[in-house]
Amino acid sequence: MFVKLLTIVFFFFSLLSQLLKSSSQSVNNFTYNGFHLPLTLISIQGKATVTPNGLLKLTHSTMYMTGHAFYNQPIRFKDSPNSTVSSFSTTFVFAIIPQVWVDYDGLTNQIDVTMAPFNHDKPIKPLVSTVRDLSSILLQDMFVGFSASTGAVVSQHFILGWSFQVKGKAPPLDLQTLPKLPELQSKRKGIPPLTAFYFAVTLLALLFFLSLLLREFVKFIFRRKIKFVEEKEEEELEDWETEFTKNRVKFKDLYSATEGFKEKDVLGSGGFGSVYKGVMPNTKKEIAVKRVSNESKQGLKEFVSEIVTIGRMSHRNLVPLLGYCRREKELLLVYDYMPNGSLDKYLHNSPEVTLDWKQRIKVIKGVASALFYLHEDWEQVVIHRDIKSSNVLLDAEYNGRLGDFGLARLCGHGTDPQTSHVAGTWGYLAPDHMRTGKTTTATDVFSFGVLLLEVACGRRPIEVHKKSGETVLLVDWVFGFWSEGNILDAKDPNLGIEFDQREVEMVLKLGFWCSHFNPEARPTMRQVLHYLSGDSMLPDFSPLDLRGSEMMLGTHHGLSMTGIGMFTGESSMVDSVLSGGR
Repeated sequence: MFVKLLTIVFFFFSLLSQLLKSSSQSVNNFTYNGFHLPLTLISIQGKATVTPNGLLKLTHSTMYMTGHAFYNQPIRFKDSPNSTVSSFSTTFVFAIIPQVWVDYDGLTNQIDVTMAPFNHDKPIKPLVSTVRDLSSILLQDMFVGFSASTGAVVSQHFILGWSFQVKGKAPPLDLQTLPKLPELQSKRKGIPPLTAFYFAVTLLALLFFLSLLLREFVKFIFRRKIKFVEEKEEEELEDWETEFTKNRVKFKDLYSATEGFKEKDVLGSGGFGSVYKGVMPNTKKEIAVKRVSNESKQGLKEFVSEIVTIGRMSHRNLVPLLGYCRREKELLLVYDYMPNGSLDKYLHNSPEVTLDWKQRIKVIKGVASALFYLHEDWEQVVIHRDIKSSNVLLDAEYNGRLGDFGLARLCGHGTDPQTSHVAGTWGYLAPDHMRTGKTTTATDVFSFGVLLLEVACGRRPIEVHKKSGETVLLVDWVFGFWSEGNILDAKDPNLGIEFDQREVEMVLKLGFWCSHFNPEARPTMRQVLHYLSGDSMLPDFSPLDLRGSEMMLGTHHGLSMTGIGMFTGESSMVDSVLSGGR
């Protein structure tokens, strides 16, 4: 026998999606302990009727019919059209003899659906509970009511009582005064088996359509249950983690914050993995979550490096590390979200987006301040080793903040530099680091010098000429203009005409000086800050003074395009040159 599920649906969100146009005022509560004529405030449609003893009968024993009953005054769910939905609660008794409660908390956005047998108290634990802001779903005024229909199998649907309350709990129904069902009025006959079957089917239909009503919420809960029902505890603490236990974040919180690491929330990706935008479920704080790729060769090493460096530091021009998570093969780092993204998109996606000179010099000074803190002002010397425009993030006020400490190295003040593998990004690498493998604060200064030229010129550190295929180094390109006496012609044309010419010229020359071949000839970040702030004047030197006897920096540095295989943290030559990001 083909059976079509009979439906009883409680319309929290009415199919009438427009505001009431009549002049009547909205209400916020009502109670019906039975439905006794005349019903001036209940609108009955379709095959719905009211029995003499006060039952709201939604369908008759006829196939393929529909009945509706609505409270005909609008319910005000919002104090204003743009405000949040107020808390509301409702309870009703329907013909299958259970009682239902639906409660919505306007402050926490929690929806609870509870069911119990007739004449039983409301259970403490709801049948369905989820969190969702209904402000975008409900209008300020909405209708509420019931709808029921029959299919190939007929049945009768009744509502015995109903109460509703906005900004409070629905008043309890007086169960002793509710009207009796027709089947219950004859004790001798009892309930026929077929009727009991219909009631059971109706109950299943009710649960089915309540699930549809909350389908988005139920899917989310189900997905979380699958993910966490057998969730294992985080890995046991390693020795290096002892200092950072307060910064550990639960994986399920990050999974919830990113809604399961959805692709639409990816802020960026590279050889290290992907960065996702998220919102912490409890604090509603916006975060950025770096999910280290399992295929990253340096994954765990860079993960630990970030925690033991930036995890212990605090500076207004560093991207704050809020916490981390280590669970089985999952390595995740949690940062403060930077709403304006990375600096490189403002330099190389022009003219769609760009920064004026005041914004650029502000970013430069911020990064310089961060590097001075790392090199001289913290308890240890921190060598970043990967300074580039894609690792400079902009906060809401367009302050430059240095991030990505995956390649950073720590050493004591006054200690000799240690030899390591060449690491960094092609175009920002100091030639002395490439030759010897040693990293010092001067290698960071070189990278910062290239960054200065990149910000002032709007060009990448290495560019390939489209027609000739020739590789052009930014430092060589600036040298050409300076040696001809027109260094300002190297500035970014997107700057327009509103900029401080002397300041732009100073930044270009300072960038060239910082990228000097000889590490001992480069200024310190303390000196750089003095020049940028105007406390000291840049020395009066010519490009030949800085270039020395070597006329071409590329030849002098011994750079070769085949040398890219030496570097860690780079996926390919094309990625480095064309995207500038690791």
